[in-house]
Amino acid sequence: MSWRVPWVDADTIFRVLPWVDAVEAVGLALSAGLDPSADPSRVGVPVGAGELLLMPSEVAERVGIKVASVAPGNPVRGLPRIQAVYILMDAATLTPLAMLDGTALTTVRTPAVSAYAVARLAPLEARTLTVFGNGPQSWGHVRAVSSVRPISEVVVVGRDAGRTANLVERLRSEGCEARPGDAESVALADIVVCATSAATPLFDGDLVKDHACVVAVGSHSPADRELDDRLMGRAMVVVEDRATALREAGDVVLAVKSGVLNPATILDLPKVAAHEQWTLNGPTVFKSVGMAWQDLVMAAEVVKRLTQHPHAASIA
Repeated sequence: MSWRVPWVDADTIFRVLPWVDAVEAVGLALSAGLDPSADPSRVGVPVGAGELLLMPSEVAERVGIKVASVAPGNPVRGLPRIQAVYILMDAATLTPLAMLDGTALTTVRTPAVSAYAVARLAPLEARTLTVFGNGPQSWGHVRAVSSVRPISEVVVVGRDAGRTANLVERLRSEGCEARPGDAESVALADIVVCATSAATPLFDGDLVKDHACVVAVGSHSPADRELDDRLMGRAMVVVEDRATALREAGDVVLAVKSGVLNPATILDLPKVAAHEQWTLNGPTVFKSVGMAWQDLVMAAEVVKRLTQHPHAASIA
């Protein structure tokens, strides 16, 4: 007997999973004992226009895989640099339960994980946010971080003035006090988010305030970095999983190679989740490369909500 696997579109994902709930889902998964180090390694397959990424994971009663594409030439075509489809399955039978818009899922899960880290690391009174980048991840991080801290000013720094202006206008239309800025804007920021495709550092790390929390999500390449040695050498560094970061995170790999960062001092998310407060003597850095468990947690939460409240939104 055949049946059609339900499709969950982007609008439905954003509608049924508000930012604050997405952040909470990350925390609940970690507090329930989720171990990021148990995730299979991401598989990258080079293709003509870029790269395909295969990201499988298993968490509790669910199994899933994201098939993502990274096409560096897409932004000039007006298309997302990263696109994806997600397949959610029952862990006991491996029966497909739903297919989800993986691009939207990525737009939700990366900021949600970052915001979870910010909620543990940034000052409670943090109000100023500087974000590098002007794509979906930059927008998502502003929204997610604003759900865990009382952000009153957002500064957007981007190479393309037109796209930067568009993001500023979008944020203003959503009620954010936003304006364009430059790399020196980090000197005034309580929280800094780097969501770019840059291969070299975006700003002078000495400018970052001692109490600031810096999030870097732009790359999963060991050769690329958004943060310099000056920041990495003075910050408490947190990652999703230490082994994964030492393999994929250029910000971490290159800082360790240059000798400014001792890998033994790097903290992972489960350790951060186990402590509500930290005594900090300098800035904090959360470096994320994006892991498959994050997609699975979000996908499972979306489908659970749709199953429990089928009239809240549609599954095609």
